[in-house]
Amino acid sequence: MGDTNDRSRSAKRELRRSLLARRRERSTPERDRAGSAVRDTLMELPWLAMGGTVAGYYSVGGEPDTRRLVNALWKRGTYVLLPIFLPDGTLDWAAFDGPDSLAPAEHGLVEPTGHRYGPEVLGRADAVICPALAVDRRGNRMGRGAGCYDRALAHKGPHTPAIAVVHDDEFVKDLPAEPHDRPVDAVVTPGGGLHVFEPAAVVWPGQ
Repeated sequence: MGDTNDRSRSAKRELRRSLLARRRERSTPERDRAGSAVRDTLMELPWLAMGGTVAGYYSVGGEPDTRRLVNALWKRGTYVLLPIFLPDGTLDWAAFDGPDSLAPAEHGLVEPTGHRYGPEVLGRADAVICPALAVDRRGNRMGRGAGCYDRALAHKGPHTPAIAVVHDDEFVKDLPAEPHDRPVDAVVTPGGGLHVFEPAAVVWPGQ
């Protein structure tokens, strides 16, 4: 078992380096086009765009742009929560109240400055939109290696969908996974739209 876990961790490190290198090469127009497509896909889901509480994130670097999505949800009346990265790797959450409610943070991030609700607030979210470096066909999600979102997703409700956002070529056939890795319920890509994994762990609104 130990050798298997070591091989999995080593494979993840190598793949993570490759994915991050590819993201550094992505142009601003490419990220912007990806963000517009992701926004349009998710805003077509009435249950996501009309009211309720959605935990999202403000993209940075080579990530598909999610700032358009966050602003569009907020303008439609959705209560949007954004993460705050604490020193111990825990995610706290505060409300997005327009671009003026944000301030620069460490590692090039942008974070909300309002009241913090604590990690457990994800238990009241109707959906969680989370970053990923890659997602595979089984719903396994690869993050940056700190485990922040694996721990955060433990707080969401059992019927709350977690939706990862990746570039088209980051939705892959298979990823190395470890027991502590938390899968997502769906992935959205710019070219492929929304893909819900089966068997779905949550009951999607409208079903």
